[in-house]
Amino acid sequence: MRTSDALRAIYPELERRIVVTIMGATASELYAIGHRPNFFYLEHAMGVASSMGLGIALSMPEHQVVVLDGDGSLLMNLGTLSTMARYKPGNLLHIVLDNESLLSVGGFPTATATGTDLAGVARASGVPRVEEAKTVADFKAAVLSALTGRTLTTIVAKVEAVAPSSYYMDLTLLENRFQFWRCLQSLRRSPSPPSGERAG
Repeated sequence: MRTSDALRAIYPELERRIVVTIMGATASELYAIGHRPNFFYLEHAMGVASSMGLGIALSMPEHQVVVLDGDGSLLMNLGTLSTMARYKPGNLLHIVLDNESLLSVGGFPTATATGTDLAGVARASGVPRVEEAKTVADFKAAVLSALTGRTLTTIVAKVEAVAPSSYYMDLTLLENRFQFWRCLQSLRRSPSPPSGERAG
């Protein structure tokens, strides 16, 4: 499956959750589908989307947080799996879009291309629920189940190493930062789901 197809399949669920993405292709693909103020794109910060998502989940336990990670990014910060497993926030869903490639920086193969099993690493780290998906249907089902299960979950989804048609985003990092911050502040004052106009 392609990353764009996987994201489109779960987009209605992302609209209502706090979302943190890695840099590059994943951020561009999500932005192209439709930006919302509850989406934060971690541009120029490879490897830390999972850590940021964990921090938000722990500080805002009444809201669900979805992290859109990648194999290259997670491999740079494998310790995040054991840290997530230690605290086990039930409101955190960690999605790893594994294309076996550093697609956004030249397409070099990652360790998953030569046998590293990220789902296995997550299980060994103590993540209570780990799912794997290779089709859009399986991926969507796993995401919906995780969001209703309220158990810390890592989903490793195998996707094709296909670059987006464009990496261009007409949303500056600073603007995204303040927009996202205002969204989190409004959520702290109200238990209602994230809201805002679609843009982009």
